[in-house]
Amino acid sequence: MSSRSLPLGQRLRLWTLGGPAGDVLPVRLGATGSAPVRAQGFDQPLFWVTTALLLWGLVMVYSASIALPENPRFAQYTPTYFLVRHSMWLVMAFVGALMAYQVPLATWEKAAPWLFVVSLVLLALVLVPGVGKKVYGARRWISLGPLSFQPSEMVKFTVLLYAANYMVRKMDVKERFLRAVLPMGAAVAVVGVLLLAEPDMGAFMVIAVIAMGILFLGGVNARMFFLIVAVLLLAFGTMIATSEFRRERIFAYLDPWSETNALAKGYQLTHSLIAIGRGEIFGVGLGGSVEKLNWLPEAHTDFLLAVIGEEFGLVGVILVIGLFLWMVRRVMYIGRQAIALERVFAGLVAQGVAVWMGFQSFINMGVNLGALPTKGLTLPLMSYGGSAILINLAAIAVVLRIDQENRTLMHGGRV
Repeated sequence: MSSRSLPLGQRLRLWTLGGPAGDVLPVRLGATGSAPVRAQGFDQPLFWVTTALLLWGLVMVYSASIALPENPRFAQYTPTYFLVRHSMWLVMAFVGALMAYQVPLATWEKAAPWLFVVSLVLLALVLVPGVGKKVYGARRWISLGPLSFQPSEMVKFTVLLYAANYMVRKMDVKERFLRAVLPMGAAVAVVGVLLLAEPDMGAFMVIAVIAMGILFLGGVNARMFFLIVAVLLLAFGTMIATSEFRRERIFAYLDPWSETNALAKGYQLTHSLIAIGRGEIFGVGLGGSVEKLNWLPEAHTDFLLAVIGEEFGLVGVILVIGLFLWMVRRVMYIGRQAIALERVFAGLVAQGVAVWMGFQSFINMGVNLGALPTKGLTLPLMSYGGSAILINLAAIAVVLRIDQENRTLMHGGRV
């Protein structure tokens, strides 16, 4: 007999027995002779791990940026400039996350297409002269008074919501390529065109992986999935082959220590490796980094992990990796719970957040450790960057809301 034909209570019991070790669904399955398990409002371990990453990130942003005023380019800044701004964004992000947590998943599902359209409009506005802010030759930000907002961070979240909503609506045609995949592919292609015009290939890679991951988790035919993978690999390969700038980055990654690359495209990578090498096992101590003294560019953003490696050593790097692995596993588990409760949209959203956080942190760590070519992606929840912190926390808040609704349903309530 298929498990689908069993009552929901029995299916939940069977699913729980096959869940991760130590993880038991707090579900009341009728009169079992034991007192019902008291449900928590949300997944507290996930909340505290996220908080730990945020606070550690705040300390490291201060440590990595404290010497920046010695650089003539940042001469007008105070040593606490980035600390204060990062703290302000954290406060705003917590308020935004609290608001996002109050929104039921049914509302997110209804609003998903409209939020996606709004994010596309913002992404297009970035390219308008006088509206978009240009930094290092890239136009990626919109100025909001003293702060700047990066629409590509918002697009990561809205693409996730839209893809999950799309898969729920297309469940009946997911075996047909033209009707199931092409419309979603067209939406991602529009996002890609806008992002590459900035240019921001790193954000496009993350967004493409999020959409592809949700298609896979949503049950798209395996042949279709591998065809999509092949198309994306061909597209990214073409982008690299036709761009001299991107080709130089690949060559610098392959041989960063050469005389040509060490002071050019391989400069960040070599100094990142030097920083991690100086840290050895236990690090040189908090605040003791030498590479952050204007040797390693973007130490407080893209290369924050290198400063962690220098100041906390291999132990610190392993701890960061472990925290992200635990967080991704836990978010994926919450998504599985939702799908077991036949809440497909909520489950795909949670699993999409896991794919997003996992892939972006993997790319950032790989770049810092010299395992991947240099790419402008920050470390989620830790690197300096207000837009990213705001959207990352909103995404985690939505996952906590999914968990809260799961617990309510499993205790006989309604959402």
